[in-house]
Amino acid sequence: MKSRTLLLFVTGMMVLITACTGEKHNTLTKQEMAEGWELLFDGKTLEGWRDYNGTELTAPWFVEDGMIQAKGEGADEHGYIVTEKLYENFELTWEWMIADGGNSGVLYHVVENPKFAVPYVTGPEYQLIDDLGFPQPLEDWQKTAADYAMYTTDPAKTVIKPAGEWNSSKIVFDNGHVEHWLNGEKVIEFEAWTDDWFERKNSGKWENAPEYGIARKGVICLQDHGSAAWFRNIKIKELPRVTKEVDLFNGEDLHGWEVYGTEKWYVQDGLLVCESGPDKKYGYLATREYYDNFDLTVEFKQEADGNSGVFFRSFIEPGVIVNGWQVEVAPKGHDTAGIYESYGRGWLVQIPDEKEEILKEGEWNTMRIRVEGDNVKTWLNDQEMVDLTDETIGKAQGRIALQIHDGGGIRVLWRNLKLQTL
Repeated sequence: MKSRTLLLFVTGMMVLITACTGEKHNTLTKQEMAEGWELLFDGKTLEGWRDYNGTELTAPWFVEDGMIQAKGEGADEHGYIVTEKLYENFELTWEWMIADGGNSGVLYHVVENPKFAVPYVTGPEYQLIDDLGFPQPLEDWQKTAADYAMYTTDPAKTVIKPAGEWNSSKIVFDNGHVEHWLNGEKVIEFEAWTDDWFERKNSGKWENAPEYGIARKGVICLQDHGSAAWFRNIKIKELPRVTKEVDLFNGEDLHGWEVYGTEKWYVQDGLLVCESGPDKKYGYLATREYYDNFDLTVEFKQEADGNSGVFFRSFIEPGVIVNGWQVEVAPKGHDTAGIYESYGRGWLVQIPDEKEEILKEGEWNTMRIRVEGDNVKTWLNDQEMVDLTDETIGKAQGRIALQIHDGGGIRVLWRNLKLQTL
């Protein structure tokens, strides 16, 4: 009742104020248009928004008097709406107001997949909450403008207007550099995907959410967390991507990688070694970061049974399951440099018999993998092996991961894992 009363009051006041001042919301100035800004809300409809993991809008949201409004009927497991478009690097601004005791949020880089039941297991959240009137005590990482459960605001700069009044917010995500702004003040600044960032991720609320925060692009998400909330003037400007060269393996330890499963991964004499363990199951060594468009060169040498592979655009599912695509590394006659999908379609490209002799068993081989958009190319020892264009691959993103096949007896050496982002 309290939220509904506030809703009616605010709606009436907004109509009166707008009529008196002539202030126009949900529009772009000529300068904003020239700078590349776009509206995510036209002030009249919810066009461009839909349910998380859905194809249409059924969540409890509506538009009234130039405001997009959460009814307050959502819960932890539902009530999220997302943009149709994915965003990578951007500056996002909006104005918001919340009901007395209310709770909401804006998430970004949210990944949609049936494997992810809720958006917050992938997308970072700019917290929106009634700090002053929330019925339970709040930790600093739960308060307004916090990077939820990761980074807290500078209290000296954090000025929050109470429930029923408009606040302005901004998120800047620029190739890993992140800023949160509140009412004209920068209250948080940090670098994503650093050692500090991963330490926070892996030691707190997200330690059992392996894909949290590592996607480099995704949809923007608004949250209905069981209380009314109002949004207007939602604007975004995309920023350019910066390319870089990355040495994925430093020759000393497994820094930058995460082990999944019980098989063995270690460094010996400057080489990365994968070796079957006593459980003889599948094992993976995955980059802790996502690499979506890249040109990767890697050298490998198969000892004993060389059944392994290089996954790309993959993500980790609890239970040590890797979803994605694999560039095969296997004994001669078993399609090294071919493309296999780990779920659904199986082999996408196998290697013709006349190219099987390109693999040098027991010697060092050089593999190159280039993934850009929906195209994947592979080379083995400077010979082109695969040129595949696939729409499903084009829509995906994720990690690079090395595999140990199940069955035991596998040992493969790796070195010179060098990547150029595209």
